[in-house]
Amino acid sequence: MKITDVRVRKIATDGKLRAYATITFDDEFVIHNLKVIEGKSGLFVAMPSRKTKTGEFKDVAHPINSEFRAVLQDQILEAYETAEEPGDEGWED
Repeated sequence: MKITDVRVRKIATDGKLRAYATITFDDEFVIHNLKVIEGKSGLFVAMPSRKTKTGEFKDVAHPINSEFRAVLQDQILEAYETAEEPGDEGWED
């Protein structure tokens, strides 16, 4: 399975959230709502998640191993670096 498209939409915020990302695999499967977050040691990618009844957040989709997580994160952060700034036109979900 290959990553065939990565789209990043930067957002203007006072918090730690910097952008939302969408990633496509083999031009056939897409995952929306990945988040680019500013952490203590730099940017990282958070997987789409939902809040459980206990208040915990559980990933809806996520990589199975750390090697693929690194590939995914590297490609999303590379797209983040070249993405248009908040308010610029050109990106649609």
